[in-house]
Amino acid sequence: MGNALKRFQQALKQQDLDGAVIAAPEELSSTNLRYLSGFTGSSAYLVISQDAAWIVTDFRYLDQAAAESPDFDVVRHGKYVGETIGNICQEHRIHRLGFESEKVPYQLFQSWNDTVPVVWQPLNHLVEELRIVKSPDEVAKIRKAAQIAGESLMELLPTIVGRREVDVALDLEIAMRRRGAESLGFPTIIGSGERGALPHAHPTERIIGAGELVTIDFGGQVDGYKSDETLTIATGPVAEKIRHIFDIVAEAQLAGIEAAKPGATSRDVDSACRNFIAKAGYGDAFGHGTGHGVGLDIHENPFASQDPKQERGLEPGMTITVEPGIYLSGLGGARLEDTLVITEHGNERLTIVPKHFRTLA
Repeated sequence: MGNALKRFQQALKQQDLDGAVIAAPEELSSTNLRYLSGFTGSSAYLVISQDAAWIVTDFRYLDQAAAESPDFDVVRHGKYVGETIGNICQEHRIHRLGFESEKVPYQLFQSWNDTVPVVWQPLNHLVEELRIVKSPDEVAKIRKAAQIAGESLMELLPTIVGRREVDVALDLEIAMRRRGAESLGFPTIIGSGERGALPHAHPTERIIGAGELVTIDFGGQVDGYKSDETLTIATGPVAEKIRHIFDIVAEAQLAGIEAAKPGATSRDVDSACRNFIAKAGYGDAFGHGTGHGVGLDIHENPFASQDPKQERGLEPGMTITVEPGIYLSGLGGARLEDTLVITEHGNERLTIVPKHFRTLA
């Protein structure tokens, strides 16, 4: 039985729940379902009790579910999924059933409530809590995705000057896929010149010129797990002010990486970067959080920000990005990002592209 499933079943016992349902019909794709079962199809439901597990799907995915989810009994549902879930609960005496209240649409829940004779109880992000600390296998997948993405970008960088941002983004995706990525981790961000002031600059028709900074935020995906990395690079000699901004961001990132260790909190990481940038006089130009976890989702806990509700103690096995930036409207900006995994004595960098100031020849 998969370790994730075992841990979830143990958590159900601790929550005094007989079971839980994790839904991912086509309109509600769920990384939690993949995490617990390994299933990669587009429509399925998990019913998990304290000592058994079922994956409920339709005709299209019966063989796939059997192959990808060997710890689950595969059940083909009828016209009304709720009836199938209800039959499982009645047959196996599941009376208190957890569900993802923040994800299940009201209409879907109403249909379940009409057909499944149980007492419903919100899971309150129970699966997400289990996902925060990554297993060595999960870390290996993120590391592989980061290596593929990083090698692809470094191969492409010498060719970017004089080309459209959209063409660079397309070539980067092709390079990642050729190296074995199953997809992009997220849509690539490219902001060249004055567009570097846009933290989430979607690639445009703009031609990347010489003598400017270009920010590229990119990642690949391997076996469902994503990587996340940002590089800002000069395409030639740049103005003194824009180089100064880069240097501040680079020093701030090093401070944040140093702060990412067991015993610290995600807020400590944010503070290390934010305080450095504020002391340099650019606090108002850094308006987003410093980082986030990475895994099956590109943004996961822990989140590095000043929001006390997001503050988490850092533990070995957690991933976290460190991505400070400075953005000046009309001039441009700089952001540097690495994905780290917390270790027993500090952290390990999973992303591979060097972050020191570089000028393309």
